[in-house]
Amino acid sequence: MGQQQLLLIVLALIIIAIAVAISISLFRSNAIEQKRDILIEETTSLGTMALHYFKKPQELGGGGNSFLGWTIPSQMVQTINGNFMTASIVADQIVITGTGSEVITGNDSIKVTTTVKPDEMFTEVIN
Repeated sequence: MGQQQLLLIVLALIIIAIAVAISISLFRSNAIEQKRDILIEETTSLGTMALHYFKKPQELGGGGNSFLGWTIPSQMVQTINGNFMTASIVADQIVITGTGSEVITGNDSIKVTTTVKPDEMFTEVIN
């Protein structure tokens, strides 16, 4: 083979290696984003359950306009997507923290908090 052909083969291999590295990076960032979205959906679902408990009268097993007494259902404490063991509960507010199973860098996992109040619910992405 000529020198020009060898140079083109090396150049093609370098371009392929760069393309593979970029596609792996994009795949990883997309997987992290999807896990974050699932974690947000699950904490929002737990927040909706807490809001139902808040609005249900005490006579029917609810909180009667209080979040006190609500607990995370046992099947939702640990899921394949994350851990939802922490919920800070006061009478008029709940803060549900979800820690994902996907590690971003080092020991940092995906983490989101969903704050539920009687008239609003919002989610904050921590990692």
